[in-house]
Amino acid sequence: MERDELTAWLRLTTTPGVGRTSARRLLAAYGLPQEVFAHTPADWRQHLAPGPAQALAQLPPRLDEQIGRTWQWLHAGAEAPEAAGLRRAIVTLGDAAYPPALLETPDPPLLLYLLGAAELLDAGQPFAPTACLAVVGSRNPTPQGRENARQFARALAGQGLCIVSGLALGVDAAAHEGALALAEGGPAGAADAPGMSSTPGAPRTARTIAVVGTGLDRVYPAAHRSLAQRIARHGVLVSEYPLGAPPLPAHFPQRNRIISGLALGTLVVEAAPASGSLITARMAAEQGREVFAIPGSVHAPQARGCHALIRDGATLVETAQDVLDELRPVLARQQADGGSGAGSAADRGSEGSDKGSDESSDEVLQALGHDPAGLDALIARTGLDAARLQVRLLELELDGQVARLPGGLFQRMARA
Repeated sequence: MERDELTAWLRLTTTPGVGRTSARRLLAAYGLPQEVFAHTPADWRQHLAPGPAQALAQLPPRLDEQIGRTWQWLHAGAEAPEAAGLRRAIVTLGDAAYPPALLETPDPPLLLYLLGAAELLDAGQPFAPTACLAVVGSRNPTPQGRENARQFARALAGQGLCIVSGLALGVDAAAHEGALALAEGGPAGAADAPGMSSTPGAPRTARTIAVVGTGLDRVYPAAHRSLAQRIARHGVLVSEYPLGAPPLPAHFPQRNRIISGLALGTLVVEAAPASGSLITARMAAEQGREVFAIPGSVHAPQARGCHALIRDGATLVETAQDVLDELRPVLARQQADGGSGAGSAADRGSEGSDKGSDESSDEVLQALGHDPAGLDALIARTGLDAARLQVRLLELELDGQVARLPGGLFQRMARA
């Protein structure tokens, strides 16, 4: 990313009063952020309410400082011992490294800051493998809940699933630890998840991903600094928040949509009736992903959230195999689509060059019709692979021709 491009992205994403929805409208209208700022506030008001348009006309406080800090974070410190083998990166919508799973969600992050193993971020592929499972739960679990999180994560990582969580105390930390135990001291290679197969010479994939609610130059909670360093060596740390962002309470419910959005499903280990884990589970359901819950004692407060999820339709699981059995059809479909579900950087570049092609647009819009349809149905109707179809749907969404609905559905938008 060139400095001018970074400047435009930071201005667009850090201006107070300009949310992700407003930013997406401008991107749909003008393209890249540099093109957005080549227009005037009067132009912006054709797409935004007066408040956001007026806010965007002003430079964010300390923008130059933020640009300098981010540029230095991206390009400096490679010689430091603790940075050996690690890489820092920023990916934006449409980048080859942006995970296709997030493109399917109603509110995909505009950009993501990454810190992880260099070979995971240099492979010309999405930083998150297709086969991910989110594991979340109480910050104050019972000893059995903590052990369940660790053992489930280790067993599922051993079957080829990447464990996604939030670096929080309790269940999150135990889930990361379970995946890391396999990476640091387990067998040299994990078995494939059902429906997936190993490819000789295939790039290494992340064992675990931590989505955090602060800037990546901070670790929260501070007690997890060592854990964060271990995750970076064997996986990826992810944030949508700019460098220096503190652990504000509002950040964590927002980051939960990324945790669930990266994954095929969300496993809730223990949760109180009103907890962030239930927010993650709700977001997973709204994104059309699987929700799993481990039952517990009827006398344990930490089990009541899981029991509520099960009553509402979550899949009750007692073993890691129960999770794998439920995910088998999804994994098998993805294997049939080509495994990674992402395509090469060259493929994605050629897809981007098709933007605005009436023929491609007509093909997808005609297949969509005027009733909501899911990704599987559109794949069957168009014959396109999942990655190409997802990119095309994103282009149509940014162009205002398609809307994302809860449950992973898409609907054609009528034009005046």
